[in-house]
Amino acid sequence: MEKKFRITVEGKQYIVAVEDISTDDSQNLYPTPGSMNVAAAIATPVAPATPAAISAPAAPAAAGAGDEVAPLGGVVQEIHVSVGQVVNEGDKLVSLEAMKMVTPVMAKRGGTVSSIAVKAGDPVDAGQVLLTIG
Repeated sequence: MEKKFRITVEGKQYIVAVEDISTDDSQNLYPTPGSMNVAAAIATPVAPATPAAISAPAAPAAAGAGDEVAPLGGVVQEIHVSVGQVVNEGDKLVSLEAMKMVTPVMAKRGGTVSSIAVKAGDPVDAGQVLLTIG
């Protein structure tokens, strides 16, 4: 059975085809001397990936003036407000769980919640918009 692997040696990428030539005694812990015949691997150079070809995770959208953002990455445990609700500075808006710790996200300003961008159970990244206060 042949498998292909991509390896990098001194900054150059190669695709290597490796063939499994083991026999029934391949399960032996200590093979007999001289029984390890290895077929020559054929390495073909591969052009390095261009930055455009590498898929990077999407960056969080830029936060606006009334946006409340996640202070850290985690999972939304609970949303304590609803759209149309009036909140004051310091009110608890969302609870985030990260590494078994729950972190409350508090309102940085007062106003009316105009939209909520996440729901309970959603994973979030640091800086991601959670909700907007208008």
